Amino acid sequence: MFKYILATTTMLCATLVIDAQNKISGHVTDINGTPLAGANVYWANTYDGVSTQTDGSFSISTKDGNTLLVASFMGYISDTLTVSNTLNINNITFKLNDENEEINEVVVSSRKRGTTRLQGVTNSIEINQAELFKAACCNLGESFSTNPSVDVNYTDAATGAKQIKLLGLSGIYVQMLAENIPDFRLAATPYALGYVPGAWLKGIQVSKGASSVKNGYESITGQIDIEYLKPDEQQGAGLNIYGNTDGRIDLNADANKHFGDVSTILLAHYENSFADVDDNNDNFLDKPNVQQFNLHNRWHFAKHHYIFHGGVSVLTEDRKSGQIEQQPGVDLFKIDTRTHRYGAYLKNAWIVSHEKNASIALITNFTLHDFDSDFGKKSYSTNEKNLYAQLIYDTEIVHHHSISTGISGNYDYDNQDFSLTHTSGISSLKETEKVGGIYAQYTYDHDGKVVLMAGVRADHSSEHGTFWTPRFHAKLHPNDYLTVRLSTGKGYRTPRVLAENHYLLSSGRLIEIGDIEQESAWNSGATISASIPTGDKMLKISTEYFYTSFESGLTIDYDIAPNKIAIYSSDQRSYSQTFQTDATYEVLKGLELQAAYRLTDVRAHYNNKLQTKPLTNKYKALFTLSYKTPLAIWQFDANLQINGGGRLPAYYNADMQKVEGSNFSAYEQLNVQITKWFKHFSVYIGGENLTNYKQTNQIISAENPWADSFEPTLVYAPISGTMFYAGLRFNFMRDN
Repeated sequence: MFKYILATTTMLCATLVIDAQNKISGHVTDINGTPLAGANVYWANTYDGVSTQTDGSFSISTKDGNTLLVASFMGYISDTLTVSNTLNINNITFKLNDENEEINEVVVSSRKRGTTRLQGVTNSIEINQAELFKAACCNLGESFSTNPSVDVNYTDAATGAKQIKLLGLSGIYVQMLAENIPDFRLAATPYALGYVPGAWLKGIQVSKGASSVKNGYESITGQIDIEYLKPDEQQGAGLNIYGNTDGRIDLNADANKHFGDVSTILLAHYENSFADVDDNNDNFLDKPNVQQFNLHNRWHFAKHHYIFHGGVSVLTEDRKSGQIEQQPGVDLFKIDTRTHRYGAYLKNAWIVSHEKNASIALITNFTLHDFDSDFGKKSYSTNEKNLYAQLIYDTEIVHHHSISTGISGNYDYDNQDFSLTHTSGISSLKETEKVGGIYAQYTYDHDGKVVLMAGVRADHSSEHGTFWTPRFHAKLHPNDYLTVRLSTGKGYRTPRVLAENHYLLSSGRLIEIGDIEQESAWNSGATISASIPTGDKMLKISTEYFYTSFESGLTIDYDIAPNKIAIYSSDQRSYSQTFQTDATYEVLKGLELQAAYRLTDVRAHYNNKLQTKPLTNKYKALFTLSYKTPLAIWQFDANLQINGGGRLPAYYNADMQKVEGSNFSAYEQLNVQITKWFKHFSVYIGGENLTNYKQTNQIISAENPWADSFEPTLVYAPISGTMFYAGLRFNFMRDN
């Protein structure tokens, strides 16, 4: 018998079914029943094993003379189950008793790692709640502060728009998914990171480089797939209350209920930023005042061979910024954006054969995004409709060989009205694109030791005709200590210049839009991951290199002339290359350290000259520390970022005189949080940007916002100083 005293332990559960074909199939989950994708299942003392699928399922052939089946997953201690050909049990569950009770089953537990590298063939990591709880994580954009791969930066100092950067390129090249459904596209892009409350997140999967062709062709630098809280998890309710010294409050609530085979969850969010913050005294708000209401209702049903997921969502947001003091004889420069967003999705899956892991899935998603904005006397509004559908068939052909095929359809409708200057009238633009596609993807999996995945899809666009998307991945895992991954593939996207970049209207410069074509790029990468025994712990090290080369790319050119921003497509050379290494080590029990360093080189032609992309950091160093006391009552988290300098555009001054070779300097940011854990709630306090570094010239010509020299869109560093926050997380009627 074993006795464990960790208050917040997680564990490994397995359900096994032995079929008539000498196969064992089942699932690997954590203690709450959440599937663990990429877990290893293998016969003890052998290399014969498999990795679990995204739903935690696996299927493995029996092995003569071996009855010990092992399941393992990074962040958990392995568990072993004795099985035999005569075993006739459909469901075996190991559950952990309270911390002070003896248990009669063999249960293993440890502190769950917040970030784990998935065991699949792609270069993917999962950020789970253990990692998200290390910071306030009020929304998706604030969930990457401890991640060395993903940067989140302001795109301008007036609207508060933010974007993700992955592999040195902006978020438009990252395919955003909501549980494997493409989402948050077009006009939602500048503010999408604020549309997903952090308290709703169960996890985030970040895949770098060429991804699977299953989800389409739009992934160029990678995919970010968000996973919401599940309706079929443990019944109960949760509440998160947050407030900070910048005058922002967040209220989040969730509640789920089971009705036999049917379960549902309601997610609710309210946000209000009511204080006028102007730390640099330029009479412009450093952060916008945002009021948001967000609701999401999700349903789940499972019976026999059929699984159903579905849900509806509604979001309203009003975002105000701009000048805050009246200047005599001058109109106030105000920015106001208003968003109404509605969504509905359906996911249906039929299990065709457990023996072959064969299934059919039908996915549909509809989104209506209504956006209206004013930038001084300029304006932009759009009514977007998107309909997406996909039919997927997955099956194992023979042992080690599987295939996935499918068809998809996507319809985008964008009805836009805009004025690009303070004196022009309203213009209209309707953009519509219909895309139908088909794909096939083959996977060879030799017990997780050698995995090869090759996929290709063909799509036909009403705007761009037919195009092909090939992608290839390889994984070599010769032993428990080393993994090598290689990938290459192509990606495409249709730029929607105004929809994706409407925040540029806050600039006083003239916006000149040239010919716009479909973007296409190749991405190739290599990753080496190693687990090195050091003392009685494992030192985990990963090193990677990615190269992205554009055949045709969109250029936003600040270097072409003063008082003008030129946006055009170019087939001139453009590329991004990144090198990153990171290491994680548990120094003492409960004390984990992580260090990471990344070099970035992004170049494109600006004003017909190959130059480094402006406002892009040359390097980033990240150091994180996390300590949890032995009884898991207190948790201390800190992270320090050192962001390297980079190039400024040629015309980066108030009088718009050309300055060659102008650069910005490196800067540091320190974030700290302390959490006190109780049985059904936790209290946390913290501070962000404790180094208090702020960009000094956030807005050029702030004193004259109606001039063509007014420029708030050249942001390379934080635009607000130190901020402190506090919050409460409650867990009602749940065991954990």
